Amino acid sequence: MKNARISRRDVLKGSGAWLAGAALSTRVMADAPPAEPVTPDLIEAAKKEGQVIYYTSTDLPVAEKLAKAFEAKYSGIAVRVERTGAERVFQRIGQEYSSNIHAVDVVNSSDAAHFIVWKRDGILAPYVPEDVAKFYPAEHKDADGQFASWRVWLSIIAYNTNLVKPEEAPKSFADLLDPHWKGKIVKAHPGYSGTIMTATYQMQRDLGWGWFEQLAKQNIMQVQSSADPPKKLDLGERAVMADGNEYNILQMKEAGRPVEPVYASEGSPLIIGPNGIFKSSPNPNAAKLFQSFCFSRDAQQLIIDVGGLRSVHPQTQEKPGRKPFRDIKTMKDDAAAVEKEGDTIKARYTKIFHV
Repeated sequence: MKNARISRRDVLKGSGAWLAGAALSTRVMADAPPAEPVTPDLIEAAKKEGQVIYYTSTDLPVAEKLAKAFEAKYSGIAVRVERTGAERVFQRIGQEYSSNIHAVDVVNSSDAAHFIVWKRDGILAPYVPEDVAKFYPAEHKDADGQFASWRVWLSIIAYNTNLVKPEEAPKSFADLLDPHWKGKIVKAHPGYSGTIMTATYQMQRDLGWGWFEQLAKQNIMQVQSSADPPKKLDLGERAVMADGNEYNILQMKEAGRPVEPVYASEGSPLIIGPNGIFKSSPNPNAAKLFQSFCFSRDAQQLIIDVGGLRSVHPQTQEKPGRKPFRDIKTMKDDAAAVEKEGDTIKARYTKIFHV
């Protein structure tokens, strides 16, 4: 995996030199900045800029639908979506900022730990959309107003219903170690996917590395993105996925594809995907307008309905037929621990799976 050995700290080393010594420090303000409403002046200024550059690890069709909805609401402002895996987004921004290139306006990552690094490096801009201030729980918004939870989802087990009978399907992570599943499992890689990095941290904490060592003996099909296991499942290339995006499985199931989600009895890893704006955004007004739109009820409902995602916006409604989020046992998210242990996790995972 190209650049997989670049560490979280190394990739942003030097990126804060232009900040007159602010690199590797955390900006702390006395109070969070006040909420900023969307005003006619902001809209006019954003239209003069004409575009917003969005780096994201969100599934491309969902990101593009979000972009089109924004463009429909604010004609004359184009959204350029740059989509890749979260770890690649992180590396790209680090490399760009190290070269004094400031191309990104708004960022979304499926690895919330990235925002800890960006904030510590002092390169995020404080901006609080009205919806975030009014409706978002405290645990889903940065105390200094530099990012908030734009999307929430799970990394889950799932199976192909053409290959596995419901009564025979695994119900837990422990079940995946049964010899019956040898050569039938697909999973993604924490060196590429922020979702899988976060999930791997939670699983090794709750299940132990011994579980991964046993899983590695199951002749796993190793893929990169957290969107890849659902695709392999849908194609029938593997019967079961050990991890991967819940939202892909929900989208496929609702489209009539032969997949079924499983919420492990031990708990499913909880993934948080924040959005933030960069201080050196080339289109600062368009960035603010886009950020406000992303956290609006309409945009949050869109990612639920068409993206299969979860939202913490209390004015949204879950789609009928899906298991309510409140009824799902989840593992505990800990972005700070992921940031601290990320390189160790990747190294140990690579050693165990030889990938």
